[in-house]
Amino acid sequence: MPVSTIKLLENLIDYCAVKNKVISKNIANIGTEDYRREDVKFKSILDDSMNSSLKATNEKHFGTDANKDVLNYQVEIDNSTDKISGANNVDIDKEMSDLAENSMRFKFASKRINFYYKNLQNVIKGGGSV
Repeated sequence: MPVSTIKLLENLIDYCAVKNKVISKNIANIGTEDYRREDVKFKSILDDSMNSSLKATNEKHFGTDANKDVLNYQVEIDNSTDKISGANNVDIDKEMSDLAENSMRFKFASKRINFYYKNLQNVIKGGGSV
């Protein structure tokens, strides 16, 4: 597994952590009058993943790794005026669904990273690789 893939998986774990905090905040505020739900959106994950294999030898070249640590997501406020919960626009069914989906993403990324490092450890010990 290339190092760029590990970096993408690490970014996914970071995204999942932020997403989990936002979902928890939404659920905690389901009864708060006029609270506006928040959501986490990717800015340009597709562009970043497509360009991740491009390498440059000079910082003036396109595709340099200078911006690799910039977050690919941002927290946005949902300004819809629907009072789904009676007090605000938080839909508990959607939040619970998003929480389950986010949990699966996190488990996937953490298992893939764990698998990579276990294989690396195995190679270092002289056991070969899979």
